[in-house]
Amino acid sequence: MPREPEPAAPTIRIGVIADTHCPEFIDRLPVRVGELLAGVDLILHAGDITSMDTLAELGRIAPVEAVRGDHDAGLELPPRRMIEVGGRRIGLLHGNRSHLFEEPATFIGTISLGLWWPRLGLDRFLRRAFPDADVIVYGHTHFASSRRVGGVLLFNPGPVYQVTAGEADHRLARGPSWFAWSWLQVIRHRRDRPRPSVGRLEIGPRGVTASILPF
Repeated sequence: MPREPEPAAPTIRIGVIADTHCPEFIDRLPVRVGELLAGVDLILHAGDITSMDTLAELGRIAPVEAVRGDHDAGLELPPRRMIEVGGRRIGLLHGNRSHLFEEPATFIGTISLGLWWPRLGLDRFLRRAFPDADVIVYGHTHFASSRRVGGVLLFNPGPVYQVTAGEADHRLARGPSWFAWSWLQVIRHRRDRPRPSVGRLEIGPRGVTASILPF
């Protein structure tokens, strides 16, 4: 009697979120975030949370794993972690580096009005942080991205909090640092201003797929 084939492993759905800055810059998570993440099995937060209440709210949707971002001083979270889900290794970190790397990129992005924003070794930095990962999730840049480098998926879901041109003007009027002034200028002048977004990873028999969900 022929053996019946073993049932395929179920698809695991992971919500991915970063840069909520709540309540630092927004009072609460947008309702749309909960709608887009509904039904996931796990949520990964890539930092710049600013309050554990935000993680508690996300925890009503699904279990949450999170790391600390550069706006998360005082939160007792690790700066990076490796999580194994469905036989896949996912590296999670915020992605911020020293200004030695980030200031040149900001300067070039400013003078090009955001048309060219060099990553300055970001892919190499991420791969070195997690040399054995299948997927690396990060935030910080406020630009959504999904790309494969050397067989590894590098995934940034984009920010929940996205600076608008009007808010950039308001913050510029407060006399920010040179670094903040530079990237706020980019926000003011970009024609293709990105939208807030979250992400989703699906782990199934065919591997890992990623999607970016703007709102």
